[in-house]
Amino acid sequence: MNQFVEESISSEEEENVQEEIQFENESSENEEIEEFTEINKQKLENKKIQYLKVNVPIHRIKSLKENWDKIYTPIVEQNLLQIRYNTSKRDVEIRTSNYTKDINALQRSADFVHAFCLGFEIEDAIAILRLDNLFVDSFNILEVKFSLKGDNLSRAIGRIVGQGGKTKYAIENATKTRIVMAGKMVHILGTFNSVKYARDAVCDLVLGTPPGKVYNKLRVISSRLSERF
Repeated sequence: MNQFVEESISSEEEENVQEEIQFENESSENEEIEEFTEINKQKLENKKIQYLKVNVPIHRIKSLKENWDKIYTPIVEQNLLQIRYNTSKRDVEIRTSNYTKDINALQRSADFVHAFCLGFEIEDAIAILRLDNLFVDSFNILEVKFSLKGDNLSRAIGRIVGQGGKTKYAIENATKTRIVMAGKMVHILGTFNSVKYARDAVCDLVLGTPPGKVYNKLRVISSRLSERF
């Protein structure tokens, strides 16, 4: 009797699934597929000029002047944008030109300059122009643990960096990211998943987790990332 009931229920479920599939197929056939017209080249050529500004901190002005050629070349020659440094406002101003082809070139270039101004090396920041899935995540250590003050705050920063930068380099190599410590602020450059792993490791260190446990987690993370790539 139970077998008969189970068979009847399973047959009813199959019929319901088949009816749903038929209904979806009929609805998809009845739906009209929207056809988008091609973008006219004249509209792209006659598009408005867009601007973006990136403020430069005082302590990064000297390094900006020293590396101006490395910043200027990929933005102007590769992305076909226009760039200048406004000395009165301490802003790097970037705008599109009539020769700009990529729509996302302006935002990428601004992110590239912003990453350099945060303290990243020019060789690391320029990867933002070449890869689509890179971004910079910034957060304050006090957001993780608000009660940090005085010596406790300096100890938390010391745990993140480690002796001679050992801990910071271990996090960077395991998660394939780049980390910049600027006082209470932590800046992380990488992909979404990599930044998440690096941020979790930094937060664990701020909360007082022993470095040994963090290293063990980083080993597992590095093995996962190596399997993906």
